[in-house]
Amino acid sequence: MSLGKLLRLRNTLAFRLTLWYAGIFTASSFVAFLLFYTLITSVIRERTDQELLSQVKRFSLLLRTDGIEAVENAAIIEAQAAGVKKVFFRLLRSDGQVYSSTNVAYWEDIGISRAAVQGLLQGDSPVFGTIVIPNRKDEVRILYAMLSPTVILQVGQAMESYSRFLDAFNGIFIGTMSFLILIAAGVGWFMARRAVSGVEAVTRTARKISGGTLAERVPVKGSGDEIDRLAITFNEMVDRIQTLLAEIKEMSDNIAHDLRSPISRIRGDAEVTLSTGTSLTEYESMAASTVEECDRLLDMINAMLMISKTESGLGGLSREEIDISDLVRNACELFGPMAEDKGVSMSCYARERILVNGDTRLLQRMLSNILDNAVKYTPSGGSVEVVSESVKGRGGVAISVKDTGTGIPPSDLPRLFERFYRGDQSRSQAGTGLGLSLARAIARAHGGDISVESRPNQGSTFTITLPKSIPA
Repeated sequence: MSLGKLLRLRNTLAFRLTLWYAGIFTASSFVAFLLFYTLITSVIRERTDQELLSQVKRFSLLLRTDGIEAVENAAIIEAQAAGVKKVFFRLLRSDGQVYSSTNVAYWEDIGISRAAVQGLLQGDSPVFGTIVIPNRKDEVRILYAMLSPTVILQVGQAMESYSRFLDAFNGIFIGTMSFLILIAAGVGWFMARRAVSGVEAVTRTARKISGGTLAERVPVKGSGDEIDRLAITFNEMVDRIQTLLAEIKEMSDNIAHDLRSPISRIRGDAEVTLSTGTSLTEYESMAASTVEECDRLLDMINAMLMISKTESGLGGLSREEIDISDLVRNACELFGPMAEDKGVSMSCYARERILVNGDTRLLQRMLSNILDNAVKYTPSGGSVEVVSESVKGRGGVAISVKDTGTGIPPSDLPRLFERFYRGDQSRSQAGTGLGLSLARAIARAHGGDISVESRPNQGSTFTITLPKSIPA
């Protein structure tokens, strides 16, 4: 592997996770070995101390029954039997002077501890100590004990089993830890690679999408873990982006179509008037037509801007207390003459006082757009019914606008609130296809929504639901 790949590998999340896993596993294993070592060494030392204490008890009993000479002979026999390099015995007076001992040529470096003798005389309990002799690997466990008020026994025993255990433990420890570190690194690398494989899939998909392939999606394994939730969220985000791009493209096409028609009419009128116009009246007519088409374009642009501001929250909604029933009654009074001229009866049921917080200007615009459509698409002899009522349990208000008009085909219902969308029946009417989009944007900006139910040739019912206050 080249140096560049190694450097890149060092910066990967999988490498860092492997180091963490191997480090924690190694530290845990080291602590476990240390505890085991401490336990075993304490057991060995305790066993050695018990052996030394048993020697003291035996010599103490022998002193009481057979005298000091029997103790000296027993100590010599015991030392010869165990080996002069493994154990030694000294008999001391109360002042610490040696008056009898076994062969201590091998132990001549070990002297008499005055502090131990003084402690023994003052406390009358055995005193233990561990001595390390230079140039020897074995430690020596020393015991001072009183055999009688005038006789002190010093026993020294080489801790060969202790040293052998340490040597064996060190070898096992080094070999085992090396093996465990390798195993931990391998397992850690495997687990880290599996853990970040989902992230790598998201990265690969994101690169393909950045190259223009919006149809790519991250595979979901179905395990329900964090990586799966990341993949699902990422796919939902891409779906939303793809939908928005499709909407932007469609909206751009609709804008181009709706702008082309009035601009073409303006240019056509101007060209015809310039080519054939001979009187001031013809030029005035061209100017009036141009102003009318410009007003239509400005209305469409203003509506688009209002929708964008409302949806993004940049419009700065005011939060004033509004009586919805009063708002509905005023709207019905405003559109009553229009409905009467068309031969459409309008009824309004808004007697209950319902207070909500919202933007009066925007709510008036929303209700006006709904009522305008209801009157526009209801033929003569039909009716429009407007009802406002409080929603029990949710603390909001519902406004329904029901007409007996031409209705909406089921194929048009899913796209009814899209910008610039106009069904086949609405293309014969004046408009830009932005009224319902603006109405829903205003409702949602207030925390509510608009739904529609319709049957062809039977009429439609638009229902506006609003909470009592605008959510934060």
